[in-house]
Amino acid sequence: MTFLDKDYREIITKAVCGRGKKFTQDSHSVSPSHRPSSILGCWVINHLYNAKKKSDDTVEINGSYEINIWYSYNDNTKTEVVTERVTYRDIVPLSVKDENCLNDEFDVFAKVIQQPNCLECKIANNGHKIVVEVEREFVVHVIGETKVYVKVSPKAHFDDDDDDHWDFKVTDDELETVEPDFLNKKD
Repeated sequence: MTFLDKDYREIITKAVCGRGKKFTQDSHSVSPSHRPSSILGCWVINHLYNAKKKSDDTVEINGSYEINIWYSYNDNTKTEVVTERVTYRDIVPLSVKDENCLNDEFDVFAKVIQQPNCLECKIANNGHKIVVEVEREFVVHVIGETKVYVKVSPKAHFDDDDDDHWDFKVTDDELETVEPDFLNKKD
């Protein structure tokens, strides 16, 4: 669509050309150095990620985080913390896409809605490994150049005395409601 009319202007600007959201649950298997008796706690920390546009319809997020599991062993007589860094790759589909972007140069912004978080941590059936369920959620925005068409008003005029057109006169009704001693009152 092109406007070659004197009443319209084309503005080239950066705008959101794509948007998507993805919720993921992952299961990780961690091998501690001792056979665990019970799980005492689990934390997911040190989350790192980056995002890039993969295709016209998707954004790829590559990231990693550490899983720290505090567990007991030797019939609950000793404890230890096992730490394991895991990596992931999420493909986020773009649910909103603007086909009118001017070029293929995009900025991709990914925001974590839900930081990686432990949902469940349990000892596997064979008793030698620990299984951790983790959730995370992202929203992504793809920013690109696009055109915006703006109608120009032919009757618009701009002058320095525009403030003179405002009516700042006080009516008699407004004056009657003014209380002259309002500054001297104490609540």
